[in-house]
Amino acid sequence: MPELPEVETMRRGIASIVGRKIVSVGRLPCERRPIGVTPELDRWRRVVGCVITAVERVGKRVVVVLASGDRMIFEPRMTGLVLLVDPPTTDHLRFCVDLSTPRQPLQLLYWDRRGLGSVRLMTDAEFAATFLTGKVGPDALAISRRDFSGRFAGCRQPIKVALLDQRRLAGVGNLYASELLFLAGVHPTTPCDGLTAEQWDEIHRRMRKVLLTAIRHEGSTLSDGTYRTALNQAGGYQNHHRVYDRAALPCSTCGQPIERIVQAQRSTFFCPQCQSLPREEN
Repeated sequence: MPELPEVETMRRGIASIVGRKIVSVGRLPCERRPIGVTPELDRWRRVVGCVITAVERVGKRVVVVLASGDRMIFEPRMTGLVLLVDPPTTDHLRFCVDLSTPRQPLQLLYWDRRGLGSVRLMTDAEFAATFLTGKVGPDALAISRRDFSGRFAGCRQPIKVALLDQRRLAGVGNLYASELLFLAGVHPTTPCDGLTAEQWDEIHRRMRKVLLTAIRHEGSTLSDGTYRTALNQAGGYQNHHRVYDRAALPCSTCGQPIERIVQAQRSTFFCPQCQSLPREEN
């Protein structure tokens, strides 16, 4: 967390910075764990005076494109936010980009409670070498049904674990993997090579549906309240979760208690009735 819907919401939330000129960039005073900022700040001077031409997303990263060809990549990881307004707290502010505006000052802020995220400046060539050479998988909203199942061909990992591998597929994380597998009726421990063509069709269809619906609701703000939109508002998709973080609560479909297991050191939530394993695997 944040995952694709939250990062896409951030991207859309700061889209108004396109056309603005960068006045200054820099770290902000913070006594918390420092985030990764690369390269060294003195090499960021080259972006001063550059105009922002686009705001894009690569998996779980917000990418600000400059007229020079450089890109600023904001990777929120667990608790990062990209904001245009006052942050949830001032003591977790990490990075600031001052922008020119015709009316009033505008700042692009990076806030991170746990300090696990990063801010990077890359040339066009560096960006291509890092993100366009197979190190990051195709976007979960752009991948075709055929390519989707092909990315997992021969994989023996449980489907829930495999969906989290950003080299195979970019954007899906722990929360939305649990949600989409519930809607697809697939048990999270099912090996990828044990899924039928029909199940792959359904997983792909449900993945798109869940992600697009979550974007429409501007992401999920969980009980810790960390995730906020670019305008410091809570998301709304948490009100539509079927299984995530609902252990022991009744399934909205069958009434059976939702169960929690641990896979690859991450919590997985599912309904044992609606997502039962095939009989031969029990």
